[in-house]
Amino acid sequence: MRVLLVEDDDRLASALTTALARHGHQVVRAGLAVDALRLAGGVDFVLLDLGLPDGDGLDALRRVRQVSTVPIIVVTARTGERDVLRGLRSGADDYLVKPFRTSELMARMEAVVRRGTRALPARPQVVTVGDVRVDLESRRVTVAGREVALTRREFDVLAFLAREPGVVRGREEILDAVWGDPLLSASRSLDVHVAGLRSKTGRPGLVETLRGTGYRLGVPEPS
Repeated sequence: MRVLLVEDDDRLASALTTALARHGHQVVRAGLAVDALRLAGGVDFVLLDLGLPDGDGLDALRRVRQVSTVPIIVVTARTGERDVLRGLRSGADDYLVKPFRTSELMARMEAVVRRGTRALPARPQVVTVGDVRVDLESRRVTVAGREVALTRREFDVLAFLAREPGVVRGREEILDAVWGDPLLSASRSLDVHVAGLRSKTGRPGLVETLRGTGYRLGVPEPS
């Protein structure tokens, strides 16, 4: 297999490259998240470290999962239960904590391959609610044909809700997906961005609040 190894530690990367080559795999090495995103589409398997110099590997994992079903095993020093759950919920097929034996890594890779490739969920590229149009690919939002300028985080919140219109998303779920940290639920960051969405679009009903639960995409009335 052609394996993408995303690891910034040169010594570990060298050892893993040798082990993978010994088992007949061709290794492509990347030390940055941006390179992982660029190369993931051309390989058969991805081994992904989370502590990368240019960003959190979880964000890279989520972005790869939006467009690819390539098998991914997270290989990291993060041992917390919350880290493991976040990795698996973000789309990893398995989670392996450093240090580990190369024989265990090979066995886990074989197990993931045996399970087969997951189906990539069919998701709309453009979502329309009332007179609001959300283009998920181009990251453009228009209201009654007028383009609305949103911040990156405002659009990410709206896009997360728009991918499954009508589905209620919990506060921690949104914060984990957009900010990468569900503990931000103690702050008002999400509320501020939702208020910004309502104000900038002029559609207060675009994002509905369900007290004690979370948010969902509503069907706003034209003003």
